[in-house]
Amino acid sequence: MNDKKALARAHPNIALIKYWGNRDEKLRLPVNGSLSMNLGSLYTQTFIEFSPDLRADSLSINHHLIGGSNLKRVVEFLDILRQKSGVRHFANVSSINNFPTSAGIASSAAAFAALALAGSAALDLPMDEASLSRLARRGSGSACRSIPGGFVEWRAGTTDEDSYAVSIAKPEHWELIDCIAVVEAGPKTTGSTEGHALAPTSPLQNARVMDAPRRLDLCRQALLKHDFEALALIVELDSNLMHAVMMTSTPPLFYWSPASLELMKSIPIMRQAGLPVCYTLDAGPNVHVICQASAAAIVENRLASIPGVEQVLVSEVGGPARLLPLP
Repeated sequence: MNDKKALARAHPNIALIKYWGNRDEKLRLPVNGSLSMNLGSLYTQTFIEFSPDLRADSLSINHHLIGGSNLKRVVEFLDILRQKSGVRHFANVSSINNFPTSAGIASSAAAFAALALAGSAALDLPMDEASLSRLARRGSGSACRSIPGGFVEWRAGTTDEDSYAVSIAKPEHWELIDCIAVVEAGPKTTGSTEGHALAPTSPLQNARVMDAPRRLDLCRQALLKHDFEALALIVELDSNLMHAVMMTSTPPLFYWSPASLELMKSIPIMRQAGLPVCYTLDAGPNVHVICQASAAAIVENRLASIPGVEQVLVSEVGGPARLLPLP
């Protein structure tokens, strides 16, 4: 059999209504639905090659060979692809990110979305968007949201078959911008996978999950109606709720840094002064500042002037994961 190879690109996404906690850890079935937007300026590009000449799977990220738990996670995902295709060959996986890795900017979401698309294409596995989303979810829950484009809702479902993400609006539906205030570019000490497993230990998790459908509906309606004020209030509430669960888990997870908190205090003040802007944080200290495109330049400059902000990454709403021509 000849070598099988493919190249794919996927974008990270920022969750506006958060995913935190699983009903099934192996299948990564979430305890609640979530809603996100893809970040078009940021991407992971992944090349994969299955070959009978290889004696083991290998992984490189930004030209550095990776081992340990990260390699193990990719190997487990490759095993799913091998099981589905009947191909038993090992694979070389090479990924490049144009943004900080493992820093709370959804690098695993982009990575497994790209790997799902490239891997299934290399092995000639016929997959529609829903099937790809389900597959990507097996590597990283939020990766299922990086398969469709634009504004995306992950339907929690009840089984492997009905837990996947769909686009609820195209990228051009609303010209929102994510100005990411990077306060720590290095990897976080506790990854999201470990954090999800701790969620049930928080006494606040059940209340967060029970109220999730209401928040999801409010966010969906705000997006579809272009109601920024309503969007801002529900996005900030949902982010605060997730971090409250993290901080009350056993052991507690404190992802915020002093600069994170300073930003979270400053952004509602900016909004009260008339700027269409709100904040949300994933599992990390970096603050995603969502604003309307008309305010992006002002917001970027203000964020850059806040002490502790190392850089500001700016991204428009992005499209779906896609295959690229092989070099």
